[in-house]
Amino acid sequence: MADNPLTRESNRTEIKMIEQQYIDLFLQSRTDLDAHSVKGMNKHRDAAFETFKQIGFPTSKLEDYKHSNIARAFDASLELNLRNVPVEVNPYDAFKCDVPNLSTYLYFLVNDRYYDKVEQKEPLPGGVFAGSLRAFAEKYPEQFDAHYAKIADYSDNGLVAYNTMFAQDGFVVYVPKNVAIEKPLQLINILQGKENLSVNRRILVIAEENAQVKLLVCDHTLDDGRFVVTQVTEIAAAASAQVDVYELEENSREVVRLNNLFSEQQERSVVITTGMTLHNGYTRNNYRYRLLGKHADVHAGGLAICDKDQHIDNFAFLDHSVPECTSNELFKTVLQEESTGVFCGKILVEKDAQKTLAYQTNRNLVTSDRAKMFSKPQLEIYADDVRCSHGLTTGHLDEEAQFYMQARGISREEAELMLMVAFTRDVVDMVRVPALQERLMTLVDKRF
Repeated sequence: MADNPLTRESNRTEIKMIEQQYIDLFLQSRTDLDAHSVKGMNKHRDAAFETFKQIGFPTSKLEDYKHSNIARAFDASLELNLRNVPVEVNPYDAFKCDVPNLSTYLYFLVNDRYYDKVEQKEPLPGGVFAGSLRAFAEKYPEQFDAHYAKIADYSDNGLVAYNTMFAQDGFVVYVPKNVAIEKPLQLINILQGKENLSVNRRILVIAEENAQVKLLVCDHTLDDGRFVVTQVTEIAAAASAQVDVYELEENSREVVRLNNLFSEQQERSVVITTGMTLHNGYTRNNYRYRLLGKHADVHAGGLAICDKDQHIDNFAFLDHSVPECTSNELFKTVLQEESTGVFCGKILVEKDAQKTLAYQTNRNLVTSDRAKMFSKPQLEIYADDVRCSHGLTTGHLDEEAQFYMQARGISREEAELMLMVAFTRDVVDMVRVPALQERLMTLVDKRF
């Protein structure tokens, strides 16, 4: 496999030098950071900065990052657009996430700034806000302060601290009590720039009691430059709320995507998240879910298809802290050529979380002798009246199934394609939008 700086062992002195660049940049640029953002975001910068100075970027020395040396991603000359210089782009030219027969409310982030020149064809339901994080902080300061940088705790996470230091805008959807948004919202993240860029996005989803919302997030790259993207998504699901967040990554090979998703749920809420990586360079998805109210239900899914020397790392931590909650994790990876996959899943059932139902499944398909898959499922249970399980399989295509199909006149290549597409189906089925399901299966088929 070709040498990749993100797979090299960490030298602490070198890492400290990398981190010091961003410490110095923060101190030099604090005035610009504050001037081009809002008070609600600015007031978290100092605490995040102190955390970052103490713990820095995660490296492969940490068990949870054993196969993903994140700190190395920042060992490059990266520009940050701290003065909010406009990027010349027509986002509709980059709109590749069109889904036939699916009507959505459409929004754009260009790098890490909200694009405010899009007018919706029809208004959102009464009281719903969807748009710029900065604008939301000024219009709904109490809601903003109650959730921003509270669900995504940066006190022990260097990547989230870094993002909180430098993020100046983002996207938010706020759905008030008893409001259901029938149409999905669609957020297109566009990466564009002639320079190598550090991009720091924030996404905030707030669903009040008995609210319902579905959000589709699509990532696309327009330029060939190097992008290091940190993204922090916070989901707050109040009692009986229903929140679906579907992420689709179709980035270039020059993109390092460091994605952190945090979810907190109250009683009888339902959260479904599905992350699909179809084209990428180097991706780390860090998912953290907390079930805080009885009868909360979470479904966490992930699918990645990688080839060449692409890298995908899915880390999922699910905390059952109260009784009578349900969780279901399903992560699948298809590895071709010299690609690398990682899955680390941990379910924590706390002492008082009796009658927990928790299931974790990881399935991996390795089609090349040069590809590598590392998997580590974990259960940590402190309650005695629970039903918990985890399953792991890593292997090649089923030769008997291939033989059966070829015996009925299907070519070997077609049989392999059909089996790989079938392997991905149950993750796609987690998406609760039929038109989007159909589109995703088409994209998976094209990917293979």
